[in-house]
Amino acid sequence: MPHNKDILQKIKVLPNKPGIYKYFDEQGKIIYVGKARNLKKRVSSYFTKTHESFKTHLMVSKIANIEHIVLDNESDALLLENNLIKELQPKYNVLLKDDKTFPWLCVSNEAFPRIFYTRNIIKDGSEYYGPYTSVYTLKTVISLIRQIYQIRTCRLKLTESNIKSGKFDVCLEYHIGNCKAPCVGKQSESEYLKDIEQAKRIIKGDLASVLKFLKAEMAKYAKELKFEEAESLKSKIEIVENYRVKSTIVNPKIKNVDVFGIAEDSKSAFVNYLKVIDGAVINAHTIEIKKRLDESKTELLLTAIIEMRQRTGSGSKEIIVSEQPEFCPENANYLMPQRGDKKKLLELSERNAKLYMLEKHKQQELKDPTKSIDRKLETLKKDLRMEVLPKHIECFDNSNIQGSSPVAACVVFRDTKPSKKEYRHYHIKTVTGPDDFASMKEIIFRRYKRLIDEKAALPQLIIIDGGKGQLNAALASLKKLGIANKTTIIGIAKKLEEIYFPDDPVPLYIDKNSESLKIIRHARDEAHRFGISFHRNIRSKKMILSELNNIKGIGNKTAQILLKEFGSVESIKKANFEKIRNLIGKKKAEIISSYFNNTN
Repeated sequence: MPHNKDILQKIKVLPNKPGIYKYFDEQGKIIYVGKARNLKKRVSSYFTKTHESFKTHLMVSKIANIEHIVLDNESDALLLENNLIKELQPKYNVLLKDDKTFPWLCVSNEAFPRIFYTRNIIKDGSEYYGPYTSVYTLKTVISLIRQIYQIRTCRLKLTESNIKSGKFDVCLEYHIGNCKAPCVGKQSESEYLKDIEQAKRIIKGDLASVLKFLKAEMAKYAKELKFEEAESLKSKIEIVENYRVKSTIVNPKIKNVDVFGIAEDSKSAFVNYLKVIDGAVINAHTIEIKKRLDESKTELLLTAIIEMRQRTGSGSKEIIVSEQPEFCPENANYLMPQRGDKKKLLELSERNAKLYMLEKHKQQELKDPTKSIDRKLETLKKDLRMEVLPKHIECFDNSNIQGSSPVAACVVFRDTKPSKKEYRHYHIKTVTGPDDFASMKEIIFRRYKRLIDEKAALPQLIIIDGGKGQLNAALASLKKLGIANKTTIIGIAKKLEEIYFPDDPVPLYIDKNSESLKIIRHARDEAHRFGISFHRNIRSKKMILSELNNIKGIGNKTAQILLKEFGSVESIKKANFEKIRNLIGKKKAEIISSYFNNTN
């Protein structure tokens, strides 16, 4: 609830209209900016609801003042919120990572504009397109423009007075056909600006209208019997069509759409933006958004949509997403495709977002391994709905091949990594025959009875390799020991890798590529490997000892001495009699020699 009556009064008089609201702390510092379809409902919800997120609860406790701005529509609210967050950077709002290092394509604001790429945006009236994640892509676009239109590359100040005064001379670019020499009046500004307008269409990916214009011009020249000019335009048309064929990745009938794919971890969201025109991706960019208040996926997605459409000046009426945000930009609609070419575009965008996220994770691991571990633990904690970080994990698996030599394995993970010195093997003692449930019950009881007796720390997470049956058996032992509420226990089924929780009939399906499932899988696979290797060792020892034990007069102790020295029964068979006699004595050596001679 709010701390003072002034805030209550302000909430009561808030209008039921769209707008933005600002929260301030006691020092008058802005701590949060939000948007709303209905200001009164949205703001009052902060003070009437119980917040699951501790960060949201903390923010509400610090609100000392509220201000609001009423706007005409939701679209205005979206844009103003985005601009205010970037300008004021409130403590509890999501943080958009700065993209100053990414290149942009610039159409300069000057007489006879230039087209070039830059990493510095200067507010001088120039037009900027981007940002581009690939300099190669950007240079390809510029190269295409320069092949079709002779855009100048020099930095001369081509004012009308400078040109008329004969201040400049033509350069090499004119002589090799890359420029039409506007510097000496060989090309008028109006003709030059026509080329710039067509070049902008190429930058925006509108190749269809560029081709239409070039073909109309070619037909006009042909009609006027200007065959050289017509042939020149034909070459340019071929260049554009070549470029379009190479860049088309889906159906060319997909005219003008924005595509947004999202991937997220516990601390950030990564949103990939694809601008698609005539089936071609003409711009691609991924931004990182730092979470502040455990924002929902749709909230983070909406932040990216507004930011990227504002940056690129996109007016696409169709926005392809996997989930529909609460707000929609003006004159646009959301589409969530289930199949077809648009679905392929969404999958491509989501794949780009995931790859970008993984790349960031790898970079972070190289810089600071500790931060990487903390992020993985936070993600696992969130996915498994835990209250504490699972720094200590234990995983159990039974090995029972054809009902013989039942054993179990316990593996221990510390900070997501195996702690092999803490691994433990168990012989099943109280269970007769192949009974996985009873075996699991026994092992869990023995493991944690010992930890309790030794006053050792319990793990924050216990993983059982198996479904509901094994999980319930393990849980029964934890309840018997009185520690069922002191740790989190889950089961992982073998086939579909669904996660089971106690007393929850519906399993949890974690994203197959998520870090959480990778950690759980790793622990499961390690327990399986460790248990199987132990089981195989027992079986092989039993087979070896059984043959030596068949020899009357040779006991286990003698058999172990021989195996330790020779390594195998085969080596004992081939060994020198004197060597065996020196180890176990003459009488036993004669018994073994006689046995193997008769067997042979």
